[in-house]
Amino acid sequence: MPIKAVVWDVDDTLFDYTTADREGMHAHLVAEGLLAGYGSAEEALVRWRETTDRQWARFAAGEVDFVTQRRDRVRVFLGRPELTDAEADDWFQRYVTHYESAWSLFPDVLPVLDALADSHRHAVLSNSSLTVQDRKLRVLGVHDRFEAILCAAELGVSKPESGAFAAACDALGLASSEVAYVGDHPEIDGRGAHDAGLLSVWIDRGGVYAAVDPPAGPRRIASLAELPALLGADTRFGAPSTFG
Repeated sequence: MPIKAVVWDVDDTLFDYTTADREGMHAHLVAEGLLAGYGSAEEALVRWRETTDRQWARFAAGEVDFVTQRRDRVRVFLGRPELTDAEADDWFQRYVTHYESAWSLFPDVLPVLDALADSHRHAVLSNSSLTVQDRKLRVLGVHDRFEAILCAAELGVSKPESGAFAAACDALGLASSEVAYVGDHPEIDGRGAHDAGLLSVWIDRGGVYAAVDPPAGPRRIASLAELPALLGADTRFGAPSTFG
């Protein structure tokens, strides 16, 4: 059955989240006079990333809601569990100002969206909140490219659970076998989409996961420039990739 639609992850797939987060947090810590307290900028950024990953895991597991995980990221990162909700929100919002100033799409995004505009329908499925991703896609100028934007906070189910991918297919009115999913994480995106019955396309930009054994099932690409050829071929067998 031909692939009729592409569902996209956002962060580190379309949007260069890692760079924006790193640059935004560095600028924020400098502005707050906190950088020296972490030994080095790199140590501070590693701590922020580890804290973010742990709190997102709690959110994905349904242990806390979206806003709580964000507040707890601040409390844990600063080592200040006594912060009120309002104080944590204010600190995070000051960080967001710096973070947003570094927002950008990857350079291969607009060319591939243009290349697939007439041949495939498009939607978004993200393990974030609609409030966050709707604004982000508008600021980045690509919001109107997508028929549907679905996020875990509103769906009540997160990737890699099959229900999240099924919700995206339902929003498009298509069977899972008619939909491709493109994301950057080998398990959350790659294996999750494959196990849900979608054509799973795992983008490993710059070989970030070079040391990771690739999960069975997903097609692994290094650039979105590979995607049109993959979808234009017999997609269940894939197309030549820089990964071989």
